[in-house]
Amino acid sequence: MAQPFDICIRGTGIVGRTLALLLAREKRKVALVAAPAAAGHRAPSGHHDVRAYALNAASRELLQSLRSWPDAEYATAVQRMHVLGDRGGSVEFNAAAQHADALAWIVDVPALEARLAEAVRFQPQVEVVDAPVSAALTVVCEGRASATRTEFGAHFDITPYAQHAIAARLTCEQPHQQVARQWFSPDGILAFLPMGGPQGNSVAVVWSVSPEQAALLMELPAQEFAGRLHETSGGALGALTLTGERAVWPLQLARADRWCGALHPEGRKARSWVLAGDAAHTVHPLAGQGLNLGLADVQALANVLHARDYWRSVSDLRLLRRYERERKAAVWTMGLATDGLQQLFMRQDGPLPMLRNAGMKGFDLSGPLKDFVARQAMGMR
Repeated sequence: MAQPFDICIRGTGIVGRTLALLLAREKRKVALVAAPAAAGHRAPSGHHDVRAYALNAASRELLQSLRSWPDAEYATAVQRMHVLGDRGGSVEFNAAAQHADALAWIVDVPALEARLAEAVRFQPQVEVVDAPVSAALTVVCEGRASATRTEFGAHFDITPYAQHAIAARLTCEQPHQQVARQWFSPDGILAFLPMGGPQGNSVAVVWSVSPEQAALLMELPAQEFAGRLHETSGGALGALTLTGERAVWPLQLARADRWCGALHPEGRKARSWVLAGDAAHTVHPLAGQGLNLGLADVQALANVLHARDYWRSVSDLRLLRRYERERKAAVWTMGLATDGLQQLFMRQDGPLPMLRNAGMKGFDLSGPLKDFVARQAMGMR
């Protein structure tokens, strides 16, 4: 007779596979179920995925422990970050000032997914299945469009932003010098994320603009689109060349009201569910913390299950609520910060433009406060 599964994970994205590997390390028998592809934030069919993630030190340490960190050419260390406001405000972060190897690492999404998929293939405790299976605990990692979340009765409270994100890849006339650059303006938020290693001259682009602007920008010929980026970035990296397709998706702030619950019992065996990653929460990408939050979810869940009393099942709701309380607090704080920044720079009324840029200059000189914010974003304990 086949060994029964301890845990069923719905979703084979980065968060789902990472959790599967973490639990398998604890000798748990894990079923990993592929979820339908979520619409709106994947690369167009038949094209290379142009997304990239900014991963902090905590996420890197986790993935390295699972032997799933991509090769150096696909994970570029960020030594400095330069943030510019719309009226002369600026903030500069520096890894050396934090005595760290990097502020973050810009990771190619397909490369990371491939490493995780390979690790799963060689992990005998994880079985990839075509449909959900019976298990004491079901973990939902299907992304923000999760159908299972709705099936289990969790409400997803969504606040849509009047912005869409455009992702693209560029080659630049000048090398990026391991600097991440971000421009805040009333028209949107533009980020250039360094890729291709320390000597690279390519960047991943995330450009948050109004839905109307996004539609127009997506229709522009490649050369004109690159020209708009050159203009918005002030020519910071010289001439720009678009190197692939563009992807676009709507932005939102969202959080599920419940992150765990009980399923109908089968016989005498309790069954429970829990949410993780984008199935539980989404934030604005301006701080690059979306995947870091998701990976922190699965690390926290694995820790709670590992530290449980021997007589408690992995389906024990007391354990799952402990995880829910811990992660809800962290996600709420990050959501509040990113939402506040997005709202602040989208408003043009009264003295706000002058005040926010003055605030950026003051924050840049704030010393301990700036260091604290930097270390929190870096995932440093």
